[in-house]
Amino acid sequence: MKVLPFTIPVPHGQTIIVQEEILPHFYPHLHRHAEVQITWIQEGEGTLLAGNNMHVFSGGEVFVMGANQPHLFKSSPGYFAEGSQKQVRAISIFFNPNGKLAALFNLPEMQSVQSFFAQWQNGFKIPAAVTGNFSASIIKIQHNTGAAQLALLIDMLNAMSTTASLQSLSSESYTYSMTDPEGARIASVYNYIMHNYSSALTLDEVARVAHLTPNAFCRYFKKHTRTTFIAFVNKVRVNEACKMLLNGSLNNIADVAYSCGFSSITNFNYVFKNIAGKSPRDYINDYSGAVKTDR
Repeated sequence: MKVLPFTIPVPHGQTIIVQEEILPHFYPHLHRHAEVQITWIQEGEGTLLAGNNMHVFSGGEVFVMGANQPHLFKSSPGYFAEGSQKQVRAISIFFNPNGKLAALFNLPEMQSVQSFFAQWQNGFKIPAAVTGNFSASIIKIQHNTGAAQLALLIDMLNAMSTTASLQSLSSESYTYSMTDPEGARIASVYNYIMHNYSSALTLDEVARVAHLTPNAFCRYFKKHTRTTFIAFVNKVRVNEACKMLLNGSLNNIADVAYSCGFSSITNFNYVFKNIAGKSPRDYINDYSGAVKTDR
């Protein structure tokens, strides 16, 4: 497997970069960059991996990734199917508060905004109730240049700093102090797990991907992710199960469990409740899922 650079450079010559994507699927590799990233998902669904946590994403949502926060918008498997006509659409805004904009962020008038982003360096999701306001701001920034574009960005960042009920994307205890080679190794492991979660993954198998012995891999993974290998695999599987339960893509809970790599329905129910805080059946009922529950 080709290991891509973990730090993805964003084009220079500008302090605000606006990127519009219309693609068959999102960039499929874990990566990071010095810029804060604000992304409006216009079309597409899948799993957002941010730091050491995972979130289901779909069209209409707005996410903010902190500077140097490892992240990956993993499109759902249907986007990679042969002959798929699916596409994703998104607009992202990138800016580096510690680069050319540092002098601006250090102004007394920007203290509250600067403090806000320092507090939320692990990223956050904009609440659904105000997503429309921020997606409109993103469009305005996209269609302006120069001082007008900068003023619109400041206005949007100020609005974010006063928005309530933000959802953190990653654990507060998770830090990103790893080198590019370390990040590339973790990225290769993440990518392997997220593409093979439905099979019976073994510690030996994944350790080989990282070119480590099983014991060394366990220590390495825990050090850099603040979670265990088993816990991470279970998070991936439960995350995928949540999507299947809600979209009704399979006939019953047992089918979902086995499709996500669990070897028994008993183990699935236990792990699901431990991570999601409720049983699969209660999860379906609470979110009006379409899966038929076995009686």
